[in-house]
Amino acid sequence: MGLLKTISSPADVKAIPADQLDDLAQEIRDFLVDSVSRTGGHLGPNLGVVELTVALHRVFDSPRDTLVFDTGHQSYVHKLLTGRHDFSKLKKQGGLSGYPSRAESDHDVVENSHASTSLSWAEGIAKARRLAGEADRHTVAVIGDGALTGGMAWEALNNIAVDKDLPLVIVVNDNERSYAPTIGGLADHLAAMRATRTYERMLDWGKSTLHRTPVVGSAMYETLHGVKKGVKDILAPQGMFEDLGIKYLGPVDGHDHEALEAALRRAKAFGGPVIVHVLTQKGRGYQPAFEDQNDQWHGIGKFNPETGLPFEVSGRIWTDEFSDEMVRLGAEREDIVAITAAMLIPVGLDGFAKAYPNRVFDVGIAEQHAVTMASGLAYGGMHPVVAVYATFLNRAFDQLLMDCALHRQGITFVLDRAGVTGSDGPSHNGMWDMTISSIVPGLHLAAPRDGEQVKQQLREAVEVDDAPTVIRFPKGDVAEPLTAVRRAGSVDVLRESSDAPDLVLIGVGVMAATALGVAEKLEAQGISVTVIDPRWVLPVSEDVLAITGVAPQVAVIEDNLVSGGVGAAVTAALRADGQQQPVHCFGIPKEFLEHASRGQVLEQIGLTPDVVSSALIERLRPSSIDRLRPHA
Repeated sequence: MGLLKTISSPADVKAIPADQLDDLAQEIRDFLVDSVSRTGGHLGPNLGVVELTVALHRVFDSPRDTLVFDTGHQSYVHKLLTGRHDFSKLKKQGGLSGYPSRAESDHDVVENSHASTSLSWAEGIAKARRLAGEADRHTVAVIGDGALTGGMAWEALNNIAVDKDLPLVIVVNDNERSYAPTIGGLADHLAAMRATRTYERMLDWGKSTLHRTPVVGSAMYETLHGVKKGVKDILAPQGMFEDLGIKYLGPVDGHDHEALEAALRRAKAFGGPVIVHVLTQKGRGYQPAFEDQNDQWHGIGKFNPETGLPFEVSGRIWTDEFSDEMVRLGAEREDIVAITAAMLIPVGLDGFAKAYPNRVFDVGIAEQHAVTMASGLAYGGMHPVVAVYATFLNRAFDQLLMDCALHRQGITFVLDRAGVTGSDGPSHNGMWDMTISSIVPGLHLAAPRDGEQVKQQLREAVEVDDAPTVIRFPKGDVAEPLTAVRRAGSVDVLRESSDAPDLVLIGVGVMAATALGVAEKLEAQGISVTVIDPRWVLPVSEDVLAITGVAPQVAVIEDNLVSGGVGAAVTAALRADGQQQPVHCFGIPKEFLEHASRGQVLEQIGLTPDVVSSALIERLRPSSIDRLRPHA
């Protein structure tokens, strides 16, 4: 860390001599590989943006100039250059977030890392600066890793294009090499010319002068304009960007310090919206990441930096259960198709894609489109399975409600990483899906408690052809199987008291194991408990109501927002059924949860057997139990 250790702010980055920037870039890459090998994290994207991030901090003046990263997982280098060098607890409790974080630094702005939002943020910030008379402050949006596939980005571009004087620089971090780099003096000259007001004035003069020329003036202008555009498109394929009316620079070699700084300085001086198209290589500088064909180490666990091999062989995870069953279902039913939003491997659809390549659709980071497209597929006779992370269902709520449910389309939504995910921070906890699903008419939601139930309930879900179904399960290793004592209709009874129970305890999904732990502690205090897993938790079934009807008290444990969640739905269903016993609801509080391990977060919010049982013991005094018995 010879050069890197001298950097505590962007001013220090500017002070590095140009001939030492390659050395700095190598130090940064060495630091990232060494640090992330100990903690895990998003290594590949950050290895690709080293030179780009250095150039941004040499050209712009953060935090006076605002840098917005989209997606936020490509901000590790930014953290280093703004003085945050302790990566020892990256994504762990008390350590650095894996995304930008306002609590960490004034240099961080947007921390949710739900992709495709940066251009809207940046346009708003730039317009606010202008309204405040701060014309010398610049706004830069760095958008990459597929975020331009999201429709929201194009909505923003449509608005940015008409504001010709907005001081906004859009850096397109193209790490898929969808465009070939343009080299040579003429291309550089044209790029420089496009980003000058002289060029714009020349075009305006030509348009007004030639249009006043009788007969041939307009035709001459159109011909000259067409030749100009043709030459530009051959040398620098700006295509749709400049057709929108936004100035375009590039493509620029994203690993060439001099070229990057030159392009960014031109963009900064232009005085209006400019797109700087930068070509980078994901995983650059570390061969195991660079050569990985799946995702170039987009996200990685702990590994040996010498060999690139993981320190631990991961066990079977929840996603594997879904993945294997989807392949089996695909063989049995040709109408089953799969849709995902740029998450084919993370959500476990890669096996289905390999087996049935014509029946899987990756729509990019476009969850809204995914759901409405699925509605069309369902109307056409298919049964779509839409697999996304639970937190990203939020982005397609209107489509779930109005395109899918209103039209009674048979679509199965599979929500991976539901509940507390922990280390990925507040934006990635899947804690809202059951609350938003609970208000969708006709929707059926299942929360499997173990891997066997994932398979069973997925099969049950795809049999529903007149309403949306949802299957949700958490991140990580799959839970140990929990065998039911018996099945009562659609409900699994996991523990049954010998006498009439003092409490019916409902464990939702993976929290069924917690519910059993709570029951054991309550029984030791003389409180008899029946534990049930509703399996299909929304809507609340008549079978659940039949079991709760014989108990003086009911409790619900869920890893979803307690406000408007399953507990609230159970309470409403009991009241509608005429049952008046108390319902004690335990879930995630209505607050954003800081990054930590899943276990640490659950401990903090009180979703552990010890905390829940203590709370229930306090509430379930013998006198209140006797008073509330239905037969009393």
